[in-house]
Amino acid sequence: MVRTPQLSLIRPAQHGRHTSTQRGSDRLRRLLAVCLFGTLLLPAGAEVVRLDVLQTTPAFGGRSFGAVGPYVRITARATIAVDPADPRNAVIADIDRAPRNAAGRVEAVADVVLLRPANLTLGNATLLVEAPNRGRKLGPQLFDDTPQPGANNAENATDAGIGFLYRQGFSMAWIGWQADIPSAPGQLALSAPSLQGVKGPARDEFVFDHTRSPATATLSSAVADPANLTVTVRAKWDDARQTPPDLLVRVSGTQTVEITRPANGFDAGALYEVTYTAHNPVVLGLGFAATRDVAAFLRRDGSTANPMAAGGQSTVQRAIGFGVSQSGRFLRDFLWLGFNEDLSGKIVFDGLMPHVAGARRMATNFRFGQPGRNPRHPQDPAWQADLFPFTYAVLDDPLSGRRDGLMLRCRLNATCPRVIQTDSEHEWWASRASLLVTDLAGNHLDLPADVRAYMIAGTPHFANPGETMRREPTMSLPVNPMHSGPPMRALLVAMQSWIAEGVAPPASRVPMRAHGTLVDAVKAVPGNIPGLPYAAIHTSARFSDQSVLPPREIGRYPVFVPRADADGMAIAGVRMLPLTVPLASYTGWNPRAEGFGTSSLFPLQGAVVPFAATQAERTATHDPRPSLEERYPDPASYLAAVRAAAARMVAERMLLPEDAQRAIEQASSGQLGQLR
Repeated sequence: MVRTPQLSLIRPAQHGRHTSTQRGSDRLRRLLAVCLFGTLLLPAGAEVVRLDVLQTTPAFGGRSFGAVGPYVRITARATIAVDPADPRNAVIADIDRAPRNAAGRVEAVADVVLLRPANLTLGNATLLVEAPNRGRKLGPQLFDDTPQPGANNAENATDAGIGFLYRQGFSMAWIGWQADIPSAPGQLALSAPSLQGVKGPARDEFVFDHTRSPATATLSSAVADPANLTVTVRAKWDDARQTPPDLLVRVSGTQTVEITRPANGFDAGALYEVTYTAHNPVVLGLGFAATRDVAAFLRRDGSTANPMAAGGQSTVQRAIGFGVSQSGRFLRDFLWLGFNEDLSGKIVFDGLMPHVAGARRMATNFRFGQPGRNPRHPQDPAWQADLFPFTYAVLDDPLSGRRDGLMLRCRLNATCPRVIQTDSEHEWWASRASLLVTDLAGNHLDLPADVRAYMIAGTPHFANPGETMRREPTMSLPVNPMHSGPPMRALLVAMQSWIAEGVAPPASRVPMRAHGTLVDAVKAVPGNIPGLPYAAIHTSARFSDQSVLPPREIGRYPVFVPRADADGMAIAGVRMLPLTVPLASYTGWNPRAEGFGTSSLFPLQGAVVPFAATQAERTATHDPRPSLEERYPDPASYLAAVRAAAARMVAERMLLPEDAQRAIEQASSGQLGQLR
């Protein structure tokens, strides 16, 4: 391990233009400063005022990746100083009330981790910036099939998985943006100021999925007045709130409570709502500024303080923003709030790839916000994470009276990125993804020309590489193990070609009203498949007045779900090999089991129901789905079907040749489909 001395970048607060003579003098002063003090003085061009490099070490145990060679891992902390008077920052909630430094700026410190080629000139000149998910790195799991904890560590050779990202030559950056979690090993965070003494109403919802009592719960904010704490219970969100006499709540810590559950009437999947007075809110919206400013610094600063610089300039020519689930929703808000314009008026990310975000955004840029909250069925479908706008086109909202779209701001200053949004099928059942491609009356809506959307059919929200089919007591059906790595790798290559060479990616592949593949839930899935009970359960979309507690519903938006074929699998979308050459039915939904809220979906999961082995077996169970022996009379016919389907997907640019070859090898060795 190589430890580097701490290198600091310090920028003065003033802005200004410099003549060529001044620039020459500045370069000389910078050189002297580095030689004498190890500290770099630069004119302000971004609001990163200090970058402390804490450690530089070989990544992946020194493993080399073809022509790109080995990688290094750099751990750092970036201090930003945000000017509240800059219109680009004024959108941050409570920035005008935040404490300021002597220069009148609001400071925050972001954890930063970089993975880059040891020889920067051998990389592909693209910086892939992943917004951490609850402080974690999930991109390596998706793109490199790396399980945790290796995906987070990058220490051993096996932590690089199949090495796809690194053979491609990507540099990667993770920038801590979430200010309501602590900085810790394996968890990147943002240290941001709080508004001391400020109080306000807050609420949290909990589904415990167990019957222990009392149940411990962590609130999203600190409790200001323990006496002003209330709790209600109900079977699901649209039931009436109840307060049985034996339902109790007490404060057990600064931000924790214990809920004594009622003895009768509610199962393990009941919904508990806690309302209280919170205090000392953190300025959570600074996470957007930290991502903007650090990413802009890495791609444009040419000084020796930038770990991505060589020869007096940054080696980054392009940047892609990527995020999974929570951090995918972060990117959608990042775009909507206008943060893809840096402080010099230039674009931050040439491409954005939000993954499994559905039509949701975040409850981050609010006082007493909840960055970690993702309301799940059967929780509140009208939370701040689910507010208009839902899609990239600009629409008029009849419920809020607003006209808006995720790309409204960036269209005004020519800083819109190219967008590839990818969703599992689960998002179309649980995260209202139909609102990406319908207007607010439920009619077909075309996406803008610089946006692509893909539904990866038959997939759960997120499955780790190497998952297997299993049973869980909380779910009605076996757990869907489908991993989305193969199409995600193909689409990352497509994004790179789009922003580097102008080669457009494949057309969007999502269910659509115009195609008859996006339908009302009651018509979506056949109801005659044994072992695949269908009850049209999905998450609705509503608008409510959040200024009162409990919120008051104002109206609802139409939501649709993917239409399924006779096997119970979605017709539209990217159909991976386990769907095109199937051994089972794969869904993006899985109902809760008896005793765990049976009228609701289990969060984040899909289901898998294997086909009968023989015609006689399926006839005996009245299964309308053809059996395995009817589909594939012998192993050779199955392998031939895999080869043909893989070749077709490669031709359509939805599968890379290396992934096609892996699939063929797995089929040849008897590792059929995703069932394992």
